Amino acid sequence: MDEELRAVTERLRRESGGTALYERLTAEVDHDELAGVLTEPGQPLWARELAAFRLGLAGDRRAFEALVLLLNHRDPPRCASAAHALARLGDPRTARAAAALATNELRVAYALHPVRLLVELRAPESVPALITTLRRRLRPHDPHRRVALACVEGLGTLGDGRARPVLSDALAHPVLAEAAVHALARIPRQRR
Repeated sequence: MDEELRAVTERLRRESGGTALYERLTAEVDHDELAGVLTEPGQPLWARELAAFRLGLAGDRRAFEALVLLLNHRDPPRCASAAHALARLGDPRTARAAAALATNELRVAYALHPVRLLVELRAPESVPALITTLRRRLRPHDPHRRVALACVEGLGTLGDGRARPVLSDALAHPVLAEAAVHALARIPRQRR
């Protein structure tokens, strides 16, 4: 069993109280039944999350919209499980959705998992979205340092030269300076 699936099912077992619906959704059910949970009115959030997570791991794109909503949830464990499932879903819309969430200033408090997902996806949208998000975090007294740090580390992982200017700017921020040094060291120098 996937370690993340084990963690999600255990968390949702506690949240659900181990109801019959929980037991049914964790058993071997077909994808149509799981997809039905996503569209049936009155389903609890934990049931929708479990159904979307399982469909996402199985590569069933009917989970996409639910997973994107969960990626932008106020509860970090829900965001983390959605990011994990989206990374495995294989839907071409995922990077664009994650970039939109990461760069949405109205929801920046919830951008940590979309940023990490963009790094994992290594999609064409990843570097521009991380640069945009990090640049906004470099304003004085910005409260979203964890998001900024994730952007710095992610840009280092991606190793794209377009990130060099914003990472150089991050050197002036004590909370980000050490990570920015490491990120810059991972970006290959251009030869002249």
